[in-house]
Amino acid sequence: MVYLLGTRLGTRAEVRFLGDPAGGNLIPHLVAAEDWLRMAELVAVHSDLPLGAMDASVVAAAERLSITEVATLDRRHFSVVRPRHCEALTLLP
Repeated sequence: MVYLLGTRLGTRAEVRFLGDPAGGNLIPHLVAAEDWLRMAELVAVHSDLPLGAMDASVVAAAERLSITEVATLDRRHFSVVRPRHCEALTLLP
């Protein structure tokens, strides 16, 4: 996400994003032990995209935390993947 912000929207957008966790606007989460197998499953199922580990970790964490909204600029991948806990993730912004 940060890479896409920097390359598509510029340094100013990247700097603003990096300040969001400090303000409580975004809550970073570590990959949990139970997420790794789900990530592998998602990468295998969506090998045609390719999905990749980072995006798979977002979906696995969203499933584990029952989150339905994800901040991303990567609509190509996240509009295709169907999480287990909802029909589709709501993509922000």
